[in-house]
Amino acid sequence: MADSFDDAVRAHDNAQYVLRLYVSGMTPRSTRAVENVRKVCEEYLAGRYELEVVDIYQQPSLARDRQIIAAPTLIKEMPLPLRRIIGDLSSTERVLIGLDIRQA
Repeated sequence: MADSFDDAVRAHDNAQYVLRLYVSGMTPRSTRAVENVRKVCEEYLAGRYELEVVDIYQQPSLARDRQIIAAPTLIKEMPLPLRRIIGDLSSTERVLIGLDIRQA
């Protein structure tokens, strides 16, 4: 039993993250969100993440398809489960919990 738990922990620690950050133009709030998520990713997921920044003004169909109702919104698509974090992502602790990197 311990081996399967240890294997699960190792798999989680090596998981590749696929993230999409939806922003509304390059407003100060959007810029902060991009900076904050990049900082968290480099510190906690270095070499294990793919981050796409989507401007909902330039690509409104993507926002509509993903049912984005507020910006900035960060969506963790992989590893599952899918998670959404809304706001400028200034609370590192909240982002880590939302990405399932740290437990609440």
